[in-house]
Amino acid sequence: MREEENCAVRTSHRRRQGSNGRDIQLFDSLKKQHIVAGDGFNRWLVPPASIAIHLCIGSVYAWSIFNPPLTKEFGVVAASSGDWGLDSVVWIFSVAIVFLGLAAAFGGKWLEEVGPRMVGVVAALCWGGGFIIGGFGIMIHQLWLVYLGYGVIGGCGLGLGYVSPVSTLIRWFPDRRGMATGMAIMGFGGGAMIAAPIKEYLLGLYYKAPTFLGAEGAVNLVTEGGKRMAELNGQMVEVVVASAKQVAGAPVPLEPGVYAVGTGNTGAASTFFTLGIVYFIVMIIASFSYRVPREGWKPAGWNPPAADAAKAKMITQNHVHIDQALKTPQFYLLWIVLCFNVTAGIGVIGVAKTMMTEIFGTTLPLIVNSAFAATYVLMISVFNMCGRFFWASISDYIGRKNTYHCFFVLGIVLYLSIPYAAQQVSANPAVTWLVMFYAATMIIFTMYGGGFATIPAYLADIFGTKYVGGIHGRLLTAWSTAGVLGPLAITQLRSASLISSIKDLAAKVDPAAFQAKFGAGIDQLDQLVAAKTVTVARLMEIAPAGTVDPTPSLYNTTMYAMAGLLAIALVANFLVKPVDEKHHMEEEDAASNVAKLKAAE
Repeated sequence: MREEENCAVRTSHRRRQGSNGRDIQLFDSLKKQHIVAGDGFNRWLVPPASIAIHLCIGSVYAWSIFNPPLTKEFGVVAASSGDWGLDSVVWIFSVAIVFLGLAAAFGGKWLEEVGPRMVGVVAALCWGGGFIIGGFGIMIHQLWLVYLGYGVIGGCGLGLGYVSPVSTLIRWFPDRRGMATGMAIMGFGGGAMIAAPIKEYLLGLYYKAPTFLGAEGAVNLVTEGGKRMAELNGQMVEVVVASAKQVAGAPVPLEPGVYAVGTGNTGAASTFFTLGIVYFIVMIIASFSYRVPREGWKPAGWNPPAADAAKAKMITQNHVHIDQALKTPQFYLLWIVLCFNVTAGIGVIGVAKTMMTEIFGTTLPLIVNSAFAATYVLMISVFNMCGRFFWASISDYIGRKNTYHCFFVLGIVLYLSIPYAAQQVSANPAVTWLVMFYAATMIIFTMYGGGFATIPAYLADIFGTKYVGGIHGRLLTAWSTAGVLGPLAITQLRSASLISSIKDLAAKVDPAAFQAKFGAGIDQLDQLVAAKTVTVARLMEIAPAGTVDPTPSLYNTTMYAMAGLLAIALVANFLVKPVDEKHHMEEEDAASNVAKLKAAE
């Protein structure tokens, strides 16, 4: 009896350790060989789990909701000298997207080995845990912790959660690949639709107003090193001067005037903690709902399309191995197609709320207030989500290549229309230009989301379905690149336009009025701008009558650059052809690789 117990212990130990570094026995039940569905399983039970996970990770698209509170953590009602700048905060979103692509590139091949349930559970740990770490970084005002938590760890959760359902649903729905990938990725586009109002609510719930010192004219202010200072409890403390427009954006009623820095709370840290816990729970439940079809399964009554029909839509009947796909020009052409399509949209998404407010908030303030801008972010999510399902489903009928042609030709026209609307609204503040801008951006975001949803089916058509999950994961490095290029372009070009605009305005302002307004001369402009004391809005308060506010035109150069990227992507898509036969797997090679995967399990 004793020997039998020892044998059992040794057997358990071997299972836990594994000679090849396999997962311990605790996680064996998560592997795909344990979640194979029977022939009577209803395949429509799988999409809800995919959508639930993508709704959680898709909240990354509502990142711009966090821009205002994170850039006012100390000042709360307005940015103080110690607060993070927008250019620093926007890069958190970029880092998350970079690690999304990197995690997908490595996780895609791992997905083929262990299955979607295992990958989904790890994604839940990373995404939920990333929020917790990021919230702690906000609480102690350490930006690197926010980058590590939300950007790096959370970004890995994004990538793993993103790829977990794609190849699974393509195998469950071989008859409607476009629709399947549209369902798989639809939730990612719709994540912000749910997250935006929830984030706004939580920020308001945890918000604490800073100490109010009085109206601007009633408080004795001095300027030291570019900072505005006032006396509080016998000590000189830094303060911010909030305008009526700035306090109108607060979740609680406030008066315009002078507020002490560091005495309030934006609620951002507590919001991070709450979301991290909720997302973890939802993603864990959804991950355990994943099932995979058995080898060789196909829907009842369905047969693969005839050779002629498949050829007309560039749908291959062969398969290309993951590693071999990297040796084909088609992979890199599709990489460019995805990268530039994403770059054109992702930079705008990252600053959507800020851009809407800056372009139309000064010209149409009665319409474009904080609530309107928040609704704009919500509508981006709605159209992003709908576009994923609509365009991916349409691609089943017109083909993936033609679908991308539509994206790029129409996209170029729409991106060029945005600077035009911004210029016109500066000269003539009419609602017509707001409607034009709104419609153009919404159509753009349908195609942005549609590009993501269509690319897995495009890859399955070009490289076959056997390794589409791994190939898709590697192609998502294009998303990582776009996550850097998009925000970099929009922040750098906007920053250059902003500095130029401030200098032009300062040159028009009466030096005496400047001195009275900011407590320092124009010769200290650079220092005052760095301390966020001088802004375009505050310069416009003392600018000569008839001066045109340059704020709406800050994004013009960026939109021209994005249109140029779409033109390059259009050429790349035109050059995509069927893969050369030399890259196709032989039947015996395919069987051998399947056997190796099973053995590795």
